[in-house]
Amino acid sequence: MTYLEAILKVLAVGLVLGAGLPAVFAVGLVAFSKGSGGAEADGTTTAPNPALKFAGLALFTIVAAVIVIAILWITKATIMHHFGFNPVPFIPS
Repeated sequence: MTYLEAILKVLAVGLVLGAGLPAVFAVGLVAFSKGSGGAEADGTTTAPNPALKFAGLALFTIVAAVIVIAILWITKATIMHHFGFNPVPFIPS
């Protein structure tokens, strides 16, 4: 049963990071784009929406933080060996 549990954990993490992060990034792009305002095809203009722009930037920040934390977690042993500190102490070993 442990093999099945391990496979399911890897599958879940793969789905979240493999499909979830790009989806969050895409939602951030849409929010930032709609928040910037601009001219429509019929010549009308829309005012910028700062709340949507902020939401887009917040989603970009979340995606960037997940990527940086993942890289630090992957290279944790090397960083601990060369520099003597744990870069991700909030993630259990």
